[in-house]
Amino acid sequence: MNRVLARIFVCLGICLGISGILTPAGASVRVLAHPHPASQLAVLVAPDIALPVTPAAIQALQDHLARLDQQVASAQMSADNGWMLVSAALVLMMTGPGLALFYGGLVRRKNVLSTMMHSFALMGIVTIVWGLLTYSLCFSAGNSFIGGIHQAFLHGVGLAPDPDYAPTLPLQTYMIYQLMFAIITPALISGAFAERMKFSAMALFTTLWSIVVYTPMAHMVWGKGGFLNAALGGRFPTLDFAGGTVVHVTSGVSALVCALYLGKRVGYPKEHMPPHSVVLSFIGACMLWVGWFGFNAGSALSAGTLATSAFVATQFGAAAAACGWSLAEWLRNGKPSALGAISGAVAGLVAITPAAGFVSPMSALVIGAIAGLFCFFMVVKVKTWFGYDDSLDAFGVHGAGGTIGALLTGIFASSAINPIFKDAQGRTLPSGVLEGNPHQLLNQCVGVAIAWAVSIVGTLFLLKFVDLVVGLRVSPDDEREGLDISQHGEEGYDWEIAAS
Repeated sequence: MNRVLARIFVCLGICLGISGILTPAGASVRVLAHPHPASQLAVLVAPDIALPVTPAAIQALQDHLARLDQQVASAQMSADNGWMLVSAALVLMMTGPGLALFYGGLVRRKNVLSTMMHSFALMGIVTIVWGLLTYSLCFSAGNSFIGGIHQAFLHGVGLAPDPDYAPTLPLQTYMIYQLMFAIITPALISGAFAERMKFSAMALFTTLWSIVVYTPMAHMVWGKGGFLNAALGGRFPTLDFAGGTVVHVTSGVSALVCALYLGKRVGYPKEHMPPHSVVLSFIGACMLWVGWFGFNAGSALSAGTLATSAFVATQFGAAAAACGWSLAEWLRNGKPSALGAISGAVAGLVAITPAAGFVSPMSALVIGAIAGLFCFFMVVKVKTWFGYDDSLDAFGVHGAGGTIGALLTGIFASSAINPIFKDAQGRTLPSGVLEGNPHQLLNQCVGVAIAWAVSIVGTLFLLKFVDLVVGLRVSPDDEREGLDISQHGEEGYDWEIAAS
């Protein structure tokens, strides 16, 4: 539309300029067919003269319009590319320092560095594996369930756009943005095995998990020909704007499997294990909230109105969940806690992630409120009933929040926000249940079920394999001493130096 308007204004300007300079008062302008068989030429008609516009002039005008089109396209690419590079940086900030501080503050003092190292190490490990193999498995052409290896070692991933993914972005920008999602996803799992898994086991497990679990889910939901891809004609088009199933369901369910497989921490639940610094966690949660705008609004893959819609939905969803969790805690315990408020905010951010680019602000409020209450229930009640030791509630927030968010997306999705479904004639079709598309809830259930199945089976297999190769758990003595010393030979806080 912008290009069409630009053409119209240029043509009008030229015509007005010519008529103002060459046409005497009272003259008229009309278009005549030129007798030359190869072209139709405009002719300026005055009472006494008729000046033909030559082929050279027409060619010059066409060249000018072509240059104008190129400049408009270049400006759009520059704007979109700038927004996406900022969004990529925001998503990386979510892992380090955001998640590192959030998780680091929730563990005991003797494990703060080891917990933060999980996030930091994955910033390096996943980047290398992504460039060598996993980007290709996620996004190059393959079958319905996994991509190919055509772009292994980033072969062919250059500065030209891929129209199937982002026509106004260099492919390398799209690649680096998606990398940030691949980094934070296994880092989220570490909240379940914090304070008891070997660092070597963590490194090997998460590397393999990125290949075995993350890549097929990312390809199915976002890749060309993916089984669940809603934008490119998947068999069961699952609406997942920014990673509800790909990121949060997979990491949260895998976290639960890890917690059950590893068993409880030494002393749990008889020994009280409070967070050593809610202040660190509070700062980390605020960084996560800010970074999440890159996570969700960046998933529009352009600096347009869809990014605005996702940005607004993200804010409203997080705010409603933070208030919902706090209210539930207030009613139950007589006072709201800072830890509850930040946990609720993260739960809301998780739940709104699949819906961010499909729902209105008021729908985002409803989704956030439901997620805050539901995740509170999962953490406070369900975890106690079953007695599993999910150290930092990775399943209660990410697994549960991602699941409820994905299902609610199928209910509240609106074609007025994102007309993703169209018929053969190009007419917009309803998106969600409330708009008249009840089948979409079935598609969302299929997507969630596949994410659960892939996560459970893949994680169990990898845990058994890693346990045989290097062993998963530290010894009880090392666990009592703390993983900072036993795994890294250093402490997060040296009180003797601080006192001297």
